[in-house]
Amino acid sequence: VQLQASGGGLVQAGGSLRLSCAASGRTFNSYILGWFRQAPGKEREFVAVISWSGVSPDYADSVKGRFTISTDNAKNTVYLQMNSLKPEDTAVYYCAAAHRRYSKIPSNYDYWGQGTQVTVSS
Repeated sequence: VQLQASGGGLVQAGGSLRLSCAASGRTFNSYILGWFRQAPGKEREFVAVISWSGVSPDYADSVKGRFTISTDNAKNTVYLQMNSLKPEDTAVYYCAAAHRRYSKIPSNYDYWGQGTQVTVSS
């Protein structure tokens, strides 16, 4: 199983980025796909989660209303659209997959991508 994250970069505060996570190596019909992030010196934290079928998205309070998670089953890809970015969104962003109905806990996820850096300048 491989999860390949991409789309990170440097953006000014108020800008937007779209992260992509391409999944391969198995079928993910009964999986959830999550995005997490980790800033320097901080623990990895939950950002968003969605079922592979694209239902029941959920978000961390800190990104609710600004970020949108979605899936494209035909492309085996999950996206994270990030709008109104803030300097505090700066982190390495990871996508992950879990054979569960729902979880915000990183240790519950079975597969992880390599991470993509997002830097938001003030």
